[in-house]
Order: sequence, then structure tokens, then C-alpha cells
Amino acid sequence: MDLTELREQIDGIDEEIVRLYEQRMEISRQVAEYKTANGKKVLDKQREAEKLARVKALTHNEFNACGIEELFEQIMSMSRKLQYQLLTRSGSMGRLPFIGVDRLETQDARVVFQGAEGAYSQEAMTQYFGDSVSSFHVDTFRDAMNAIDEGSADFAVLPIENSTAGIVNEIYDLLQEYENYIVGEQIIKIEHCLLGVPGARLEEIRTVFSHPQSLMQSSRYLALHGWKQISMQNNAFAARKVAEERDKTQAAIAGGHAAGIYGLTVLQRQVNQSGTNSTRFIIVTNQKIFRKDARKVSICFEIPHESGSLYHMLSHFIYNDLNMTKIESRPIEDRNWEYRFFIDFEGNLADSAVKNALRGLRDEARNMKILGNY
Repeated sequence: MDLTELREQIDGIDEEIVRLYEQRMEISRQVAEYKTANGKKVLDKQREAEKLARVKALTHNEFNACGIEELFEQIMSMSRKLQYQLLTRSGSMGRLPFIGVDRLETQDARVVFQGAEGAYSQEAMTQYFGDSVSSFHVDTFRDAMNAIDEGSADFAVLPIENSTAGIVNEIYDLLQEYENYIVGEQIIKIEHCLLGVPGARLEEIRTVFSHPQSLMQSSRYLALHGWKQISMQNNAFAARKVAEERDKTQAAIAGGHAAGIYGLTVLQRQVNQSGTNSTRFIIVTNQKIFRKDARKVSICFEIPHESGSLYHMLSHFIYNDLNMTKIESRPIEDRNWEYRFFIDFEGNLADSAVKNALRGLRDEARNMKILGNY
């Protein structure tokens, strides 16, 4: 037979596959109706494992066995997604434990940020809440999370990602650990300045203090001078140290606004090598709320340490036509080489597609948690 005849045969087989696929999905719809009526879970791992073993046994060589396993994994995955969709529409999957609000109650709110007066977190806070916001600062990110967890603060402002240095690992870990939720975000442009005591000159500087990320972001400038670099917990702490010690050989890398707060002189502006350097801050609270106009969802989950696990989780976004904008992983404590995944995607918790995807993820992943909608 020539190529045309072979292709015609394949077309005929494909038409039959499509017919049988639609027939199978119709039966899946009926399965969903049965599960709705009888309170059954969508995912039955034992049933699917038995099915895969049975269809693989029908093949005649190892290559086809692998192929048919992959094919049926996809078919069963699509069947589950249809069932999730139908169960969500019928209300059988329950409601998400988040309340939609028209706006955040920020009037008279108390806000906590990590660092000291003059920190970039403070700048992000005032941009989001306004100059008259009632606030206080703490030494660590964990202290900030504790403050809202215990109720001494209504909101916390925390840095989660820098455009050049990447994610703040500790924030991701704390979001998973605490029952606190993201309700907003604020992005600010970062312009690092070299700050010294009044009367200091560049040629007198011998030691520079700053946060490790700020030192890294200014590494090209610092390399030109060969100054000793000392890491600090926060840029504002570095500025405060230089101001308190009044040593003309010391300087701090921090935001220009810190100079006014601590009475320092700006010796050099824009010492960071990237002119587009920005940091994304999240606004966190202990309430399960989201603004009704929110357009980004953040979640985290764990998956079985098995081939294809992540692929199957991500397929829920594809099926529901959701745009995933970010994925990060963090190692799981006390479980070597296993990871927790953090994902951002576009959508609102009131959207049916988002509900459907989250129901599927919750049923199939381990410890899936909604981190916020903002």
C-alpha cells in the first residue's frame, strides 16, 4: 500500500477512537451522577491501578504496553476532570472556605513589617496602606507571622520575590506553616544607595553593611572598590548601625528614604547593577477572605514521589484553561528529595474553572492549601 492508503486507514481508526472516547466520557458523566447520589470520591487509585495493569496485559510488546499505559492514564485523567466539573456544578463538592469581600477593612488596621524604620518593607506598607497607617516593626519574618497569627496585628507586609535575586525562601515556608493568607501585593522599585555618616567621603569607606541580597545586587559596584562586606539581617538595620556608630569608614547599602530617617548622607545613588530591580511584597492576614475583584490565586501542595505526578497535577490548569504564572519548589523537611510546590495562577475563587481545578488538585495532591486570592 502507498502512503495515502495508509493514512486513510489511520484516519478511519482515529474516527473510531473519537467515537469510543465520547462514548466513554458519556459513561463517565453517568458515573459522576452515581457518585453525587452516593457520596463517592472521584479518585479511586486501586481501581485505576487495576485498569492499567489489565489494559497493559492486552498488548503484545513492551513498547505498546508503555504507550497504552500513558494513553489510559490520560483518558482516566480526563474522565476524572469531567466528574470534578459535574460534581462542582451540582454543589456536591462543598464550598471553598474563603469569603469574598468588596474591599479590605484597612481603616484603623494595625500593620506589622519586618526590619526597622526605613526598611523597604515599610515603603511597601505605606504605598499600600497610606502614610497614616498604624504600624510597628519586628526583627524577623516569623515574628511578623506570629503577630497576625496572635492578633496583635491585622496585616503583615512581607517580601516574597525580587526580580533579580529570586524568591525569599523563608516566606514560602512560613506561608505553608501558618494559617495566614495573602490578600494583596505591592511591587516597589528598588534603588540601593550607599549611605554614610555626615561628612564621610567615598575614599574613606572601608566596610559596607547590608542584607546579603542587597550586597549581591550591588556586587559590581562593590567590586570596583574592594570594600569589606558584612551581611546584616535587614538593610534598615545596616543603616541604623552606621548611624549609631558614627564611623566615617563605615557605610550601608539601603534605600534613600533610610538616609532621612537615620540622618545619613547619600554617598552614591543606584549602586545596584540592575535599573529594573523590583521587589514584590505580599499583604497577609489571618482571615480566610479575598477581594471579589482578585485576579491571582496562590496555592501549595505536595505530590507522591512517583513518575508523572507533577504532570498530572498541572493538567488541571490546562483542562480548566487557567494561566499558570509561577511555579516554585521547596524541599519538605525530614523527607529527603521530596518537594512542596508553590503555584500562582490567574483567576478568582468564585470562578467555576478555578473551583473545578482546586477540587481536582485537593482530591489528587497531598496537603493542598490555598494561600490566598488577591
